[in-house]
Amino acid sequence: MKIIKRLSFFLLAIGLVISCKPKGDNAGAGDSEAVSAASGKEYNVNKATSILMWEAAKVTGKHNGTVNLSEGKVIIAEGLLVGGSFTLDMNTITDLDLEGDGKENLEKHLKGTAEGKEDDFFNVVKYPTAKFEITKATKLMGNDDANYVVNGNLTIKDVTKQISFRAMVTEEAGKVTVSTPQFLIDRTEWGVKFRSLKFFADVADKAISDEVGFIVNLSAE
Repeated sequence: MKIIKRLSFFLLAIGLVISCKPKGDNAGAGDSEAVSAASGKEYNVNKATSILMWEAAKVTGKHNGTVNLSEGKVIIAEGLLVGGSFTLDMNTITDLDLEGDGKENLEKHLKGTAEGKEDDFFNVVKYPTAKFEITKATKLMGNDDANYVVNGNLTIKDVTKQISFRAMVTEEAGKVTVSTPQFLIDRTEWGVKFRSLKFFADVADKAISDEVGFIVNLSAE
């Protein structure tokens, strides 16, 4: 009976996590690919007007927030996106849906600056940045919210995986803007396993979804 009861709780937890996980395209997680040198006009990311938004879910609710870019560039050749790279300052992880102590505690936990919780999530002391490098950009036609499929290497906590997502890229009057529909990555592929049902079957109603949603909004000049 104990086994049946534990299995029932496990299946219920899976169902709850799946039902509340962020929505978006699956970006995948494959082997990293070589980054070819791209030539063209380089646009430097404006840190003041560029942001990465995130969304994460657990059985009991969701959280969302932002991470700032510390640097980046977009490379355009003959009107086409041909390359680029972006560095995230993981020390700027911010939660937007909480206030007071709840907000502060969550941000410390995500950053790994809370004592004893350094490696639960991102451990920003050891891994202060994350990075994305474009390996390929494919023109996309007939899509209202994107005109490219972007492939690239995402590095988090010194783990690099190839991902793919849709993006709207425009070049006008000496400025490039990039925006994406929300896309999802499986955090466990980058070693972020805290309260994942894949690795901790007994977390039950404390489980956290493996999928994290991201939206990119940036401008470069």
